[in-house]
Amino acid sequence: MSDRSHNLLEIRPIIPSAKISEQMSMGERFQNQTLRPVIKMQNSLLLMVFQNYITKHKNSFYDLGLQKRLFFIENAIQKDIKFRNSLKGIIIGQFTTEEYQLYIQNSSSLNKRMMQMVIERLKDQVQFFEDIALQPA
Repeated sequence: MSDRSHNLLEIRPIIPSAKISEQMSMGERFQNQTLRPVIKMQNSLLLMVFQNYITKHKNSFYDLGLQKRLFFIENAIQKDIKFRNSLKGIIIGQFTTEEYQLYIQNSSSLNKRMMQMVIERLKDQVQFFEDIALQPA
């Protein structure tokens, strides 16, 4: 294992609930072993990137009710290809070379898992964006 790979693994959070077993599919194992820790580690950056996305879209997010905000989050990630690719880069850039080799073997299904996890994480923290909106300029 390279120094880079070792260093990346060292700084990742440990998620006790992310169980790994022999019966798991490769996708499920990759999700629990790699995606969950990386997405958790990148959480504050993901929040700031989405905050910037809101700003670039003229803060229309703040005019929406809760249900429409949740839809806005989902729609932004599913429909805005450039934004989605940016989010993928934030996550993939934290993979070890070994993880990247696994990732490229099944990138399509792993991308779906990855983006669904990011959507859920942002939705679960939708209050963060309200708190930002209420702060004085």
